[in-house]
Order: sequence, then C-alpha cells, then structure tokens
Amino acid sequence: MEILQFEFMRNALMAGLLASIICGIMGTLVVVNRIVFLSGGIAHAAYGGIGLGFYFGLPYLPSTLGFSLVVSILMAVVTMKAKHRADTIIGVIWAVGMALGIILIDLTPGYNVDLMSYLFGSILTVPKSDLFMMLAMAIIITGLSLFYYKDILAMSYDEEFAKIRGVPVKVIYIALISLLAITVVVVIQVVGLILIIALLTIPPFIVERYARSLGSMMIWSSFAGMLFTVCGLWISYVFDVTSGAAIIMVAGSVFFISLMLDQVVLLYRKRSKVI
Repeated sequence: MEILQFEFMRNALMAGLLASIICGIMGTLVVVNRIVFLSGGIAHAAYGGIGLGFYFGLPYLPSTLGFSLVVSILMAVVTMKAKHRADTIIGVIWAVGMALGIILIDLTPGYNVDLMSYLFGSILTVPKSDLFMMLAMAIIITGLSLFYYKDILAMSYDEEFAKIRGVPVKVIYIALISLLAITVVVVIQVVGLILIIALLTIPPFIVERYARSLGSMMIWSSFAGMLFTVCGLWISYVFDVTSGAAIIMVAGSVFFISLMLDQVVLLYRKRSKVI
C-alpha cells in the first residue's frame, strides 16, 4: 500500500483500472467477433495520425482520431466486401499507416519524438485530465453496450439470425469498428500501443472459455485486466522495470498458465473416459 502515497502511482493505478474496463468491454467484442487482427491494424495505423499531427502542427487528439476513424471504416468495409482478402489488405494498411507516421515524424523540423513512449506508453506520467477523458470513455462504452446489448449479442453469435430479426448488422459493425478506433486513440497515449493490444485480447481470451454469457465475459475480462494492471504496477515498482511491459508479462504468464491447465484437464478427462 505504500506505493499509493505517490500521486503519480495513484494516477497510474486509476488509468490502468479505467483502461481495463474500456478494453474489457471492447476486447470482448473484438474476440467474439474475431477481429483481433483488425484491432491491431487500427492500433498500428494510428501512428499515421500521430505523424500528421506532429508534421502539420495539429493537436494530437483530433488528427489521430480523424485518421484512425477513416482507416477503421476502410478496414470495416474491406472485411465486409472482401473477406477472403481482408487479412492481406488490413496488413498493408497497418504497415503503410505506421510507416507514414514514422516518416512524417522524422521529417518534422526541430522535433524529436520518442516512439518508444507510444509503444509502451507513459502510464506513470498520466495527468488528471487524461483520467477524466478515460472515465468519460468508460461510461460511454458501458452505456452503449447496455443499450444495444441484444443487437450486439445477435450480431456477434449469429449474423444471419440478426439480419432476419431486422438488426442493422452492417451499421452496428461499422459503429463497433469506429468505437474501437476511438478507444485506441484515447487509450494509446496513456498505456501505449503494445499494452492496449494486450488488454484488448489477453483477458477476453482467458475468460472466453469460462464465461456463460457475453455480459459476464465483459465483466470478468475487465476484472482480469484490473488484476493484471495492479500486479504489473506493483512488480514495476518493486523491481524498477517498465510498467507497461510488466503488466503485459503478468497477463501473458496467466494466459499461458490457463492454456496449460486446460490441457491438463483435457488429458485427465480423456484418461477418465478410457478407464
């Protein structure tokens, strides 16, 4: 508890908890709808918006948000129109967007940006203004998920049934991808590119095998992210290592342990049947 006497650690903890809620909900939708690669593409392509902002002297948030929304909608259309080539096209957009951002940052006169800060974030230097922005984002995402829960559930598990019910699947899908882009832009500056991908994918992957409903998967994914964040921050404080990397290592370790436990349980059940 002694680490909470420092304001920067309290802010970091709050940022991590809010990011866990946001990524727990959005990550569940990403995993269930099998768009993990697409979320990674949006996160990497967001570098293009960062580069545009620095090169043309634009504010970070509007430039990155606008660029990411355009890219995300383009990716959403590609996945709907050309599913058999979607992974290739998304990979190209991912690479070009990131390369564009890096080149523009390199060409920005008199300005040197530490790209590592965007890869692993600066969670220990989170200002209170970012916390309020993340809190608003968490409330909006939670509210939208509750309001459109039945439509999202139908689209995620049975798209054809959802269409028969009159659910506007394409509209909801594009809205989901757009919301994912906004999530990436809001959270990436705080926790970094690598950590946001980890929080979007690892907790939902672990929880998916045990959750009985989409709602419970969202809740438990958020709690898992919170646990990984708290443990990672404690490890980073005790051993003086990078906070984002520590959180990812905790999450990754639990992920591989859960896979091994599943294999042990599966082997035990097979042997029981044989006996």
